[in-house]
Amino acid sequence: MNTSQNKLARQTFVELADTLITDYDVIDFLDFLTQRVVELLAVTACGVLVADHHGTLNLLAASSEQTRLLELFQLQNSQGPCLDSYRSGDSVHCEDLTQTEGRWPLFAPAAVATGYRAVHALPMRLRDEVIGAVNLFSAEPGPLDSEDVELCQALADVATIGILHERVVRKGEEITDQLQGALNSRIIIEQAKGALAQQMGVTVDQAFTILRGHARRTNSKITEIAHAVVENGLQITVPASARTQPGATG
Repeated sequence: MNTSQNKLARQTFVELADTLITDYDVIDFLDFLTQRVVELLAVTACGVLVADHHGTLNLLAASSEQTRLLELFQLQNSQGPCLDSYRSGDSVHCEDLTQTEGRWPLFAPAAVATGYRAVHALPMRLRDEVIGAVNLFSAEPGPLDSEDVELCQALADVATIGILHERVVRKGEEITDQLQGALNSRIIIEQAKGALAQQMGVTVDQAFTILRGHARRTNSKITEIAHAVVENGLQITVPASARTQPGATG
């Protein structure tokens, strides 16, 4: 890892910690995590699956639309690396998805068709409690560097601590309400992404960048902006200073 990556890694841990002690928003927290994982590691995409109070995994964040759809496919077919990692509590690595020998007969071909050749899943675990898994996808086959594995596991550990801390604080029925609220937020965000993509003539991924950028510029939660887009027809204008950023448009 070079100097700039080291600096970004340190900054990421600081920002994650800051998120935990301010107005905690699990969706924004995990979306930020997936984006930073892709920036920091030699991977193409990242997704995060978290279990609800029934132990059922749900998709809460993905770094791209293609990844989101693939993660949903994994859940719908109850087959894939994230499920294996969650069930075992161990990391799962596949260096070449074309050489799985029937390990994931439905998931592996779907991942390859999406453009991924390698996948790695790391558990979101605190001692004996496993609450989900982080999925890493690479467009090229091959192993993941050991330093990248360690860094990603550390980020997953921070996310796990944050989610478990919030659950302890809320307790009882509020635990269920938190995750249900997160799932509902995910739905409204996806609706807003689609509305913005159609309205502005951009891709779904670019629409999410615009949505998140507007939330940060206005010091709002991303779910609040998503509600405003879907329910009130909020029109978002991208400022000139943000148009040079990746995915920005206007």
